[in-house]
Amino acid sequence: MMKKNRLSAILGLLCLVSSAIGSAQPQHTISGYIKDASNGEALIGATAYVSEIANGAVSNAYGFYALTLPKGTYHVSFRYMGYTDIHKEIELTGDLRLNLELYAGEAQLEAVVVTGEALDENVQSIEMSTAVMDIKSIEKMPAFAGEVDIIKSIQLLPGVSTVGEGASGFNVRGGSVGQNLVLLDEAPVYQSSHMFGFFSVFNPDAVKDVKLYKGGIPAKYGGRLSSILDIRMKEGNNKTYDVTGGIGTVFSRLAVEGPLKKDKSSFIIAARRSYADVVARTFTDALEDDTGLYFYDLTAKTNFNINEKNRVYVSGYFGRDVFRLDEFQGFDWGNRTATVRWNHLYGSKLFSNITAFYSNYDYGFQLGESELDKYDWKSEISTYNFKPEFTWFINAGNELTFGGEAILYQFEPANAITVSDGVTADISLDHRKALETSLYLGNDQQLTDRLTLQYGLRFSRFDYMGGTAYQYGDTLPGMERPLISVEEKGDWESIKTFGNLEPRASFRYQLSKVTSVKGSYNRMNQYIHLISNTTAATPIDIWQPSSNNTRPQQGDQVALGYFRNFQSNAYETSAEVYYKWSHNQVDYIDGADLFINEFLESQLLSGRGRAYGLELYAKKNTGKLTGWVSYTLGKSELKVDGINYGYRKDRVGSWYPTKFDQRHNLKVAAFYDLSKKVSFSSNFSFISGTPTTFPTDRIMIQEYVIPYIDGNKRNNFRIPAYHRLDLAITINNVWRGKKGRSGEDNLVVSVYNVYARKNPFSIYFSQGRERQSAEQPIATSANQLSMLGTLIPAISYNFKF
Repeated sequence: MMKKNRLSAILGLLCLVSSAIGSAQPQHTISGYIKDASNGEALIGATAYVSEIANGAVSNAYGFYALTLPKGTYHVSFRYMGYTDIHKEIELTGDLRLNLELYAGEAQLEAVVVTGEALDENVQSIEMSTAVMDIKSIEKMPAFAGEVDIIKSIQLLPGVSTVGEGASGFNVRGGSVGQNLVLLDEAPVYQSSHMFGFFSVFNPDAVKDVKLYKGGIPAKYGGRLSSILDIRMKEGNNKTYDVTGGIGTVFSRLAVEGPLKKDKSSFIIAARRSYADVVARTFTDALEDDTGLYFYDLTAKTNFNINEKNRVYVSGYFGRDVFRLDEFQGFDWGNRTATVRWNHLYGSKLFSNITAFYSNYDYGFQLGESELDKYDWKSEISTYNFKPEFTWFINAGNELTFGGEAILYQFEPANAITVSDGVTADISLDHRKALETSLYLGNDQQLTDRLTLQYGLRFSRFDYMGGTAYQYGDTLPGMERPLISVEEKGDWESIKTFGNLEPRASFRYQLSKVTSVKGSYNRMNQYIHLISNTTAATPIDIWQPSSNNTRPQQGDQVALGYFRNFQSNAYETSAEVYYKWSHNQVDYIDGADLFINEFLESQLLSGRGRAYGLELYAKKNTGKLTGWVSYTLGKSELKVDGINYGYRKDRVGSWYPTKFDQRHNLKVAAFYDLSKKVSFSSNFSFISGTPTTFPTDRIMIQEYVIPYIDGNKRNNFRIPAYHRLDLAITINNVWRGKKGRSGEDNLVVSVYNVYARKNPFSIYFSQGRERQSAEQPIATSANQLSMLGTLIPAISYNFKF
């Protein structure tokens, strides 16, 4: 019955798409690539607008566009924010290939460009719950230690937050860090932070485009519940050689790009390294030669334009954090990705992108004093992926996308040994494997001048296979489940299979040229889980697959938004409300042992989740003063049997706030151009305190205080609110760009946490060491941990020539 329902749903969508196609009678197609004239980079989201039909096309992630129109004469405008428009009169009598290069205009110098899209894109586009940021905007923002950071930049958007400084990753609309899919040139990145969240792993010199989907997620994406962060790397300048870099307080960076064959192929190589350990050794002898306190990353990409119909891209990333105290003690983590993509055109309407990629994340730590007495642990997750995608530009009113994906996961939960007095013991856990496959079909359809639809369907399947299969019995909620049986399976033998349909639908209704209403619904399934019992995700949290004991997470989201622009798009505003509900959310019993535990699944719990809120956004696009204000009112809760059950004997749980539930989230980003040479920028953040679990009572045994939580309450208190102000000044053309000196440069002076707010990261309790008399109660105290308790000044010098 389930398979029949799935088949009916797919056939229904095919009929709907066929009906849409049949209603149009395309004749001739204008197609091509839209690029930056200065460096040959593809312009993502450039528009080709046809005034006669009041409609057009938007270039895809590779700069390709296609418009199918009846025979006739048309006036077509090619536009991209910050660039000079190109207007062409076209006599369309047959298929026409039209590649264009746009030149940066004066508008780019007169205002800070918040996105690279048309100014009315927020009203005209069907996309909602989506944010696009180009790297030029990100570079304007004040940043920690003066370094541009992509992850911290998106945290200034509505619905996006973090639980504090030193927290890896980000949270979207009340979801956990592990519910965000972060893609770098389509390869997943499992740990997006350097230095415990103070910097992201993405080198801004190598990044071209950043797009965050919080809702209304297209059918081509899957695998996570909360969001998709799609980061596209630069392709490299195919006209001239450029050297870009910077010298900062914490690290330095250098990028080289240029043509391999002019206008045909190009490359870019970008590298960074921090040098806290190098600088420290010049001031102290406390650091030994084996000490390492640094991170580094290397990003590279090349592309080959084989002919008009074929282009190949190869890109990769390698980065690592090292915190080594000596030869035998420390910990480290790192990402590796490799992506190969082939773009092919079938005629003038069908565009394909075939991708194969590899991604690996490994992490571990070492303890000990010598080779005879040590502890060594390492874990990793590897992903192998094949992903064919197709886009059929049917006509001006229909754009069909379809494709599939196959992902092979390999989990190594623990490769661990202990050595005591020279005796070695191997305490490693078995490796795990899983295969995730999916097929999808979607269509963007303009029904009328006012109404546009986007609808699609994704079918995903997950197969957990090979190794040891554990079977656990039932017990009281919140208690460890008993082990019933253990069975060894063949290397590729299936243990448990899941299959799910994921419908997606969005609409945009144009109320006027400057006003629209949008709505969306999407269902997502997540088959791998990030297991963590800390307030903030850490680099050594555990990834594990769905199995016969852990079901995949499933989430649904609906959203409704109102979008309005003012004064010829100089100001844009929006208001969105959303509601998310989910099943099979992963939590854990009290006292769970999450680290190197062969029977970890027996201590995991499953429950329901819900999150809902209001997001307000106002942005000023033009003039000397630009920027935006965002405010989110939200709530995020879980309901898990065995947690927060009070005095109920059946242990049925009540709703409790998640670790990342933040009621109020206010962000302000402001930019002021004093002149072409000097500009100021500032950020302000205010976030309600995150929930935490405090003891409600205490039990005294002899001279020790044992904390006790009445009613098994989880996240029953909140730490104080978080707020911070950052300021920066940028001085352009400090040395380069002057008479007789080519290139450009700037000096950035910034202050992070201007008023030295001691923002709490966590609060913990401790017992006083003073000996008390029998008549006096034992003293305990609450202690606040702040990752940064003072202002952080920084200076960085950036150059390009």
